[in-house]
Amino acid sequence: MGKELNREECLKILKEYTRGESLLKHAYAVETCVLAYAKRFGEDEKYWGNVALLHDFDYERFPTAEEHPYKGNEILANLGFPEEFRTAIMSHAEYTGIKRITKLQKTLFACDELAGFITAVAYVRPSKSVDEVEVKSVKKKIKDKGFARAVNRDEIIKGAEDLGITLDEHIQFCIDAMRKNKELLGL
Repeated sequence: MGKELNREECLKILKEYTRGESLLKHAYAVETCVLAYAKRFGEDEKYWGNVALLHDFDYERFPTAEEHPYKGNEILANLGFPEEFRTAIMSHAEYTGIKRITKLQKTLFACDELAGFITAVAYVRPSKSVDEVEVKSVKKKIKDKGFARAVNRDEIIKGAEDLGITLDEHIQFCIDAMRKNKELLGL
């Protein structure tokens, strides 16, 4: 893509491949957290946000480890997305074997599982709002293996480590980011 990627184009691709409301909200939640980190790190917010927005765009159609995110990578390559963009997306799935080297790759990985987990914690609060989510409640739920079973707790912990911050700081940072965008996230 010779022209600059904009959110509207990426959103169109996301919505073409993703119909489910929960997966769309997950994309927005990860985008929200990654954007906040881009701002904190002084990085390109539009670029980072678009990577986050599209990280799971192929998951609804290609949900297996054999297909996701490989099919998405092919689709984006055919659409002319740069290799760096696609590699960042590929690196968010541990099983691809792609090492996370860049700050963007580490941030996407760190925010993916945690954004989903914070959403799940918010949904069990009486108000179903991220405003009621606290670091201690997230950490308590991390220890509860029966809660949000599909979320990989080790990846949440590893993500914070890879960013070089404490787990508490990472959780609080993502909660704060999600609170600022709670309407879009339905939280």
